[in-house]
Amino acid sequence: MKKNTFLIKPIVFFVSIIIGAYTVLWIEKARPSDFGFYKDIFKKEVVIKKNKHYPLAAYKIDLTNEDLEIGKIAWRYFQNNYIPETGFVNSVDKYPGTTLWDVTSYLHALASAYEINIIDSIEFDQKLTLILKSMSTMKLFQDKLPNKSYNTYNLSMIDYDNHPTNEGIGWSAMDIGRFFSFSYRIMKDHPQYFPLMKKVVSRWKIDEIIEDATLHGIGFNFKDKRMMKVQEGKLGYEEYVAKGYDRMGFDVSEALKYTDFIKFVKILGIEIAADTREVKFYPAYNYVLSEPYILDGLEYGWDINSKELAYRIYEVQKRKSEASQKLIAVSEGHLDTFPYFVYNTIYSNKDKWVCVSSDGEKVNDKKTFSTKAAFAWHTLFNDEYSKKLYDKAITMKDKNKGFYSGYYQNTDKINYALTANTNGVILECLRYKKLGPINKIEY
Repeated sequence: MKKNTFLIKPIVFFVSIIIGAYTVLWIEKARPSDFGFYKDIFKKEVVIKKNKHYPLAAYKIDLTNEDLEIGKIAWRYFQNNYIPETGFVNSVDKYPGTTLWDVTSYLHALASAYEINIIDSIEFDQKLTLILKSMSTMKLFQDKLPNKSYNTYNLSMIDYDNHPTNEGIGWSAMDIGRFFSFSYRIMKDHPQYFPLMKKVVSRWKIDEIIEDATLHGIGFNFKDKRMMKVQEGKLGYEEYVAKGYDRMGFDVSEALKYTDFIKFVKILGIEIAADTREVKFYPAYNYVLSEPYILDGLEYGWDINSKELAYRIYEVQKRKSEASQKLIAVSEGHLDTFPYFVYNTIYSNKDKWVCVSSDGEKVNDKKTFSTKAAFAWHTLFNDEYSKKLYDKAITMKDKNKGFYSGYYQNTDKINYALTANTNGVILECLRYKKLGPINKIEY
């Protein structure tokens, strides 16, 4: 009896060690970014297979009279929502609030309108100077970084319901990164305004955002109402905004990588790239849709990986259109009804072709055709489907107000939301057509 006990104890000990080691390794394989011990064991460089041909649209083309009329209608949104006291513009028609993402949409629209001769140099100078001066004095969250949302009339910090808040609601690494796409544009194309831009960004403590060359934001934990610092950005969005930080000289080399947290999901025969960091383990949703890829193409010019991933995003929407006999152009955007903002996705949290609200609730009855996505895809790709998208998108307008966000796929009713993002992207598209990618240096 004693001999058997003597033999069993070391066997149990070694078996326990083996089981423990395999458990740790399994966890590391599932969530390699949480710990550092073994992640390199499982890191295998993913090669994104490239197509041999892309139906890319040409640029550096003279704008037509129709183009210029479209630009004037899009600019009307900004005329109608301009706040002369601060130089800011409402993010949504007549709604006195904005985010740094929406501010950037306006700034890109402003510079684009000037560069395609819709506004003159005097208007450009007055509006750009005023908003940069306002931004150089507006209150920051914890005196560190821009709050997620501001009142456009008095620049007080607000929450997403437009309620004033002295404490603020945190910062968004994504929004700040997009703003840097405009900061770099100023450095490159309008350097006389860089001293004003420097006064804005020199107040920001960017080292609070960047940890180990990745991006972090301050968010709200809805379970216990605590502020929490989290990694921010999933595949597509993360790399797009990281390019802004990179252009401004910050080390975000890890955030720039497309292949470190990539997986492929087959949808209608196409391998669509998605992020392995699902919401079950990470406090942010993985939205696969048009937005980051079209902005990357318009503002930076695609790199070898983003061009391929963007083409697959475009192509799968084309195939979905063929299967459903409906035009498909999915992205994030505002609605004219509750829940007022949605992510209309190709893939999200293991679901295909799902529309979700900002808090992750499925709202598939709110699926929409996105005007800005349709315009952008037609600007970036030239084929029969992109022409169909464009022909529909140019009907989504009110000549006195701007372009509507789109229409509801289930009912064909117009989504009457008017926004800075939709009209800003349209002006970026026209600028791209005339001059090429905004932040690409052409030799």
